[in-house]
Amino acid sequence: MKLPVFNCRPQCGACCIAPSITRPLPDMPHGKPAGVACLQLDDTMNCKVFGQPERPTFCASLKPCADMCGQSQQDALAYLTELERLTAPASLT
Repeated sequence: MKLPVFNCRPQCGACCIAPSITRPLPDMPHGKPAGVACLQLDDTMNCKVFGQPERPTFCASLKPCADMCGQSQQDALAYLTELERLTAPASLT
């Protein structure tokens, strides 16, 4: 089943804030902790490395959808924060 294309909400960036990234990314050689804005998130809340080879695989695999993004940035942050909590190793919860 193919999911419908869902465009990112302007000025959101929730997917660049809520999840942790365990792999190196530009300017963050140790990845980033959950809840911390990625240094590749620009002033307009867009990813500076979107579509670039240095973009982490995790980021490229995250596909926006209505359930994840909700109706607002706050909805998206809440959803992704809960997903992060549910998938964190037991030693981190």
